[in-house]
Amino acid sequence: MLDRLPEVKQADGGGWTALKVRGKGFGYLWEQTETVGLKATIEEQLALVAERPEVFEVQFTMGRFGWVVVHLDKIDADELFELVTEAWCLTAPKHLVEAHESSH
Repeated sequence: MLDRLPEVKQADGGGWTALKVRGKGFGYLWEQTETVGLKATIEEQLALVAERPEVFEVQFTMGRFGWVVVHLDKIDADELFELVTEAWCLTAPKHLVEAHESSH
């Protein structure tokens, strides 16, 4: 799935795998808990958690972003990819996002 987004790198963080684009993190995978933390807008974070608290949890907020925990066993692959793509778009340089969106 991650190979569909340009310049994504994975880095071992010890107990997690960091997802980065151009050195900036947009997601973290915790295999042991079968969860992923993804960057989102604060509005999106709150909406996801309010709509489906069994799938999403508030992780933390930082500035204008709200990170959300996603329980992988409770979400389908297409929706997960959509959320990963949104997190990537919030982090990647504008020209990279525009190039990706124009090719899809």
